[in-house]
Amino acid sequence: MDPQVFLNPNFRYAVVGATTNEAKYGYRVLQDLHGAGWNVVGVNPKYTEVAGIPCFPNLGALPWKPDIVVSVVPPAVGDDILTQAKALSITRVWFQPGAESDKIMMHATRLGITTNDPGTCIMVARRLLQK
Repeated sequence: MDPQVFLNPNFRYAVVGATTNEAKYGYRVLQDLHGAGWNVVGVNPKYTEVAGIPCFPNLGALPWKPDIVVSVVPPAVGDDILTQAKALSITRVWFQPGAESDKIMMHATRLGITTNDPGTCIMVARRLLQK
């Protein structure tokens, strides 16, 4: 999959699994996209904000429909993320390394949701695109 389908500073992003733990990728991805000036919010029922960035309990609670959902949660949660995305007519979900599985990717295909290539990191892909 061409990463440019997912990477555009004009897109709206929702990072599912956003966290205040700076050592986790839920924090790092959120900060990376925000630091690049991209329109991003977090999704995690535990927080209303992460490092000053708004955070919402689920995809349905967002004030707007994201163009891209970035999942940094374990694969066991991924099916629910895909179900929420489908219900909201979100057609692109990026699974960070460790968030994807064969089962998740097959489920996304069945739902008509476009995903990134397994094992690709959105932070690395964004930096490569901007070179």
